[in-house]
Amino acid sequence: MTLKQIFIQNLKELRKKEGLSQIKLAEYCNVSLGYIGEIESGRKFPSIELIEKISNVLRVEPYLFFKNPKSNSFLACNAGKLPPLPYNLKKQLKVKIKKQLKTQIRTQITSQINLSLNEILRQIDEALDQ
Repeated sequence: MTLKQIFIQNLKELRKKEGLSQIKLAEYCNVSLGYIGEIESGRKFPSIELIEKISNVLRVEPYLFFKNPKSNSFLACNAGKLPPLPYNLKKQLKVKIKKQLKTQIRTQITSQINLSLNEILRQIDEALDQ
């Protein structure tokens, strides 16, 4: 596999992991809409400056575009690090966590209200018994 092919494969994979379309990546990098597609198809190759922009958008070190994913060195450079979460997954997690927190808060409030009501009713019963 050539270095250019490795770059293309890694770019596609890293872009997809981040949950970005070619169009969105092009927007974020301030290049024409079809340019990322031309890069990924091998018709064009980005400048060093564009590789830096792409790496910033995808939140990876630029050299990772040139690491062969089939070699152990690619895995070793990421050892101990979790990959960044794709934007859509972050959003889904945020919504799910928010929903769970609301449910837990409602449950705790309801429980406290029930305890308070039970205590009030107990005190009323005691007062009426006297």
